[in-house]
Amino acid sequence: MIDIPPEIQITSTISPGSVYYFVEDTFNSDEPHYFIVINNKPLSDKVILLVCSSSQIQSTIDRRKHLKGTLVIITTDQYEGFTRKSIVDCNEVHVKTIDQIIFKLEKGELKIKKEMDISIVEELRNAVCKSLLVDPDIIDMLIE
Repeated sequence: MIDIPPEIQITSTISPGSVYYFVEDTFNSDEPHYFIVINNKPLSDKVILLVCSSSQIQSTIDRRKHLKGTLVIITTDQYEGFTRKSIVDCNEVHVKTIDQIIFKLEKGELKIKKEMDISIVEELRNAVCKSLLVDPDIIDMLIE
């Protein structure tokens, strides 16, 4: 079996809908989460825009009930990479460099998962664009 360098694994496959599974350092949890790439052109953009899924559906809804149209529920039928129905809070976009993603893969801290269908990615982008909490520069990257 040929070992493909992490840089090649990421740069040759990253696209809208790429899904990565890793522990986010800024979270208060040591559990890995699914992160979905939502950029239109992640390889040529300066940063990678990621949204994170959670299985804590009701608590996310309760926390964000005043922010209409910014939560996206994804079932296991829609994305079979999920082990259970999940929610994405599109009021939080995680910004990473491609080098940060590659570094996590090099350290064995990131798993590349099955790509998500572009129709779901478009739904996620639309929800991000409706958020009043997301930096306008991030929204501009999504509508270009």
